[in-house]
This record gives sequence, structure tokens and C-alpha cells, in this order.
Amino acid sequence: MYLEKFDKFLQTVPLKDYRKKYSSIKIVEMDLPKEIQAINLLYKVYWEEKKFISFEKFYERYLEEKNELLEKFRKKTTMCKDCFVRGIEARTYRTWAGLITQIHGGYVAESVFGEGTVSMSRELDSLGADIRVKYKNHVLNYQVKKTSFSGVMSRVPLPRKKKNEGENIDIKYEVPTCLSDPKTKKGEFRLPYLRFLEDKRTSAFDNGFVVFTAETFLPKKKEIDNSSK
Repeated sequence: MYLEKFDKFLQTVPLKDYRKKYSSIKIVEMDLPKEIQAINLLYKVYWEEKKFISFEKFYERYLEEKNELLEKFRKKTTMCKDCFVRGIEARTYRTWAGLITQIHGGYVAESVFGEGTVSMSRELDSLGADIRVKYKNHVLNYQVKKTSFSGVMSRVPLPRKKKNEGENIDIKYEVPTCLSDPKTKKGEFRLPYLRFLEDKRTSAFDNGFVVFTAETFLPKKKEIDNSSK
């Protein structure tokens, strides 16, 4: 039920407008103190509360909760108010866009493994367990990473700060820049687009939002199911 609602929500996200508005604004790029990062609130809103609200509404709530801390940090950096306001909004959007893709993946995993099998939080994220699944006495720690194509997909495991309970599994995926313009002038599909179509773990909505499919998680579920027979 929640996955279907999240799907419908993501299909309404005006990605092109957001990219046009925020892509060139990279002013607040320094490390932010944990207390003003948006990650905790993102998990709270979209995973715990299951409120699928627009970026604008999320950002309003973020400012309401973090306004005093943000102003204190701005003064500490001696950045002008206009620059900081524009920069922190763009920075928060980029965090929002990346994390709601990840959180959507959690809902997909839950649709595969079953209700109550998935955990997501800021703490797990920091351990390299973006999506943790507990299924039939197995603990699976999925770490999500968007990559760029370099000829061969690296098999080197993604780094994790601490050793996790259970099995670490990496989800490396590619988002081609040609999704909205997949054909060359000769009318042939571009190679990055063809690679994207071949990867059944991901799909794209009409607005260009790339999401995970059940194929991301089904092979591991089948492996566990077969081993427990």
C-alpha cells in the first residue's frame, strides 16, 4: 500500500524544474554539523511517519525545526545571509532527492520480504546499512551507491565504517544523463540508455525519477527461501 502511494508521489516530482533551479547553486558545500543535517528528518517524515510530501513542504518543516541552529552555523561561517539561504536550500534538495530514492528502495524491499522486515535510519545509514532486512534469521545490509559507467562495474565492496551484523550487499546502479533524450541524431538508442534498459533492478518514471524494482531484492529472497527448504 505504502509503496504504491510512494510511487504515485515520486511521479509528481518536477525533477526538471528542480534541477534547473538548484543544479548551479553550490555555495554551502562544507561539512554540516549533525544537528542541522536533513537526514534524520527525512527518515522521520518519509519512513517513520510515512508522509509523502513535496520538497517545498519538507523544506518548510526543516526550516521550522532547524532555523535557530542554521542561523548560528551561518554566523559561525561568516557567510552572507542571502548566499547561505540559497545554498542551504540547494544543498538540502540534493540530499532530499538522493535519500527519497533510497527510502523508496526500502519500501520495495518490504514489498518483497514482507511487512516489518525492513529498518532504515540515520544510524544504520552511517554504518553502511542504508536498507537493513531481517528475514528468516538472516540479516541483510544493503548499501546504495549511484555510480558512473567506466567500462566494467567494479566488484570492490563499498566501504563501511564498522563491521555490521549479517551480510553486506552493495546496490550499485547507474542513472544515465540521456534518459530524457535517449536517441542519437541518427535515431539510434544511446549506449547508456541501452545499459539502463538491460538492468532490470531499476526503472524510470516519465518525469525521469529512477527507482529500484523488486528485481533488486528478489534473487536474495529466493536464495534464502531455497536454502531453508
